[in-house]
Amino acid sequence: MKFRYKARTKEGELQVGFVEAPTKEGAVGILAGHGLYILSLAEAEKRNLSEQLLGFLNRVSAKDLMVFTRQFATLLSANVPLGDTVKTLINQTRNPILKEAIIDIRVDLDAGLSLSQALSRHGNIFSVFYVNMIQSAEITGRVENIMSYLADYIEKQVALTSKVRNALIYPVIMVVLFFAVSIIMGSIVLPQIGVVFKDLGVGLPAFTNLLIAFGSFLSSWWWAVLLAIAALAAFILDYLKTPEGRTVLDEIVLRIPVFNRLLRQLYVARFAESLSILIKGGIPIVQAIEVTGRTISSAVYEEVLHQVAEDVRKGGLLSQSLVKKETFFPPLVSQMVSIGESTGRLEGLLDKISAFYTREVEDLVGNLVELIQPMLMIVIGVLIGLLFASILSPIYKLVSTF
Repeated sequence: MKFRYKARTKEGELQVGFVEAPTKEGAVGILAGHGLYILSLAEAEKRNLSEQLLGFLNRVSAKDLMVFTRQFATLLSANVPLGDTVKTLINQTRNPILKEAIIDIRVDLDAGLSLSQALSRHGNIFSVFYVNMIQSAEITGRVENIMSYLADYIEKQVALTSKVRNALIYPVIMVVLFFAVSIIMGSIVLPQIGVVFKDLGVGLPAFTNLLIAFGSFLSSWWWAVLLAIAALAAFILDYLKTPEGRTVLDEIVLRIPVFNRLLRQLYVARFAESLSILIKGGIPIVQAIEVTGRTISSAVYEEVLHQVAEDVRKGGLLSQSLVKKETFFPPLVSQMVSIGESTGRLEGLLDKISAFYTREVEDLVGNLVELIQPMLMIVIGVLIGLLFASILSPIYKLVSTF
């Protein structure tokens, strides 16, 4: 959710902007964490459909953010001053939304805001995880190092997400093409053939009659079907934007066979990677766990990690809390974390966990691709066979009558 805020800094400077957070309390926490005294905080007005569509088309993708972060890190490592770095990035950025945000960041930096404060005013682009990393780097004086960490992290996430998405493209295209052909056959071809066979007194198979009925319905009521689909899609999308909707969707997805294993391993890899980077950046362990929960992109895991953070805040060990959440974190994770806690090398062990589960996800995605394609070919083949049988069977009956 996006909230519009008005606040003052410790120096008394007035700030107005937007902040992204799951709840209003979360927005208060983010602003307070940046040393701001809140004067007003309200949920931003929802954009109409055209504005949402325009925002979607011009959104800042993970790849755009990865390139921006990599360029930022490169310029800083070359000892280019921060102001000149931002100015250079304005000229190099092609995405209009990101370019506009960088211009605003430069203005905020000139006005005396820190880099993390300037970034936090664009919560729709820079996540809580991103901003917290920069904030910790400003304290330790390691902004260029953290930028490199962030660039590597985003690059890994983009590569992994791209691999999962590519694995699903082929099945989706095949299914869509089949339904498109079925609709054309049912609404155009079969009704014309059906009239001929009806006049000749040849009975049609049940599947053929079903397709003809479906096609006739679409021919007469296609506009009502489109309106119903659009209304249902709008309702579902609006519901999924709510915290309850996101949680319900994540719970359903985590129960789908095969894919639940893939997603759990993916979330564990993200958890280990994010937590390791935050700890290296000097973020306190409790805050690091909370921030990590918001970067995994799963409402279910966010709630689980919130409970883990509460256990650690009360004095418990991270490994002990993860043992209680064995459904979400395999025993290997808690064992490795326990070793890291006892040896003082928690970040290093988290890196190993991340590397291990990233490889597991890549292997599983590869296996799924190899399994999905032949299985899909069999299913599509059977459905196409039924489709052609609905045409050839009446023809065979007609020929056999002569």
